[in-house]
Amino acid sequence: MSKKVAVVEDEAELASLIEYNLTRGGFQAQIFGGGAGTVPALEAFQPDLILLDVMLPGQDGFELCRLIRQTGKLSRTPVVFLTARSDEVDRVLGLEIGGDDYITKPFSPRELVARIKAHLRRVDTDSAPQEALATGPFRLDRAARRVFQKKEHGEHEIELTSTEFKLLEFFLTHTGTAWSREQLLKEVWGEQHFVTPRTVDVHIRRLREQIEDKPDEPGFLVTVRGFGYRFETQ
Repeated sequence: MSKKVAVVEDEAELASLIEYNLTRGGFQAQIFGGGAGTVPALEAFQPDLILLDVMLPGQDGFELCRLIRQTGKLSRTPVVFLTARSDEVDRVLGLEIGGDDYITKPFSPRELVARIKAHLRRVDTDSAPQEALATGPFRLDRAARRVFQKKEHGEHEIELTSTEFKLLEFFLTHTGTAWSREQLLKEVWGEQHFVTPRTVDVHIRRLREQIEDKPDEPGFLVTVRGFGYRFETQ
């Protein structure tokens, strides 16, 4: 069955171009205008990936992404931003609120399809049945893509995006080892990643906010000055 891609884009000509190229690439594409009712419509469509324009009428793509991440059925669906904004602050903001990647306009249809395929291949690999993982206070249910952490008042679930889950899973299976940003990009994002080392820092910060009692003084995900990061469970 072909993968489903939701295209949230209000420019009709661009949306049609994207839909045409995705269909040629073997995807089932559906266009959403980005207005009121977009999130319920996305829930009904249940896409495997969401292409989300930043400049939308009414609420912008950043706000829509926040709503998507608060929606149970879509919270772990990969979100790739389409943006005409090239400033780093805008790209970082998109990642900080739960985006997995960004594509800057103008872009080539071939690159767009290639990047979508790369993301979905990674999702398929991550979704393969695997045993549960328990390390320190953390327990990963790989089949259900859920993460739990033990604290003083019992175990609670941590809500993570697909990229955050993959990053935490990698650290929990490689505790005590220091990893550079470039190594993490290769191991977590894959050989065909299109993101920069700065992306790693953004996802590390988001992950710390979820698992650390004091994100500014991390006890698990520590910084190795001048090199990268290391995960400690003791």
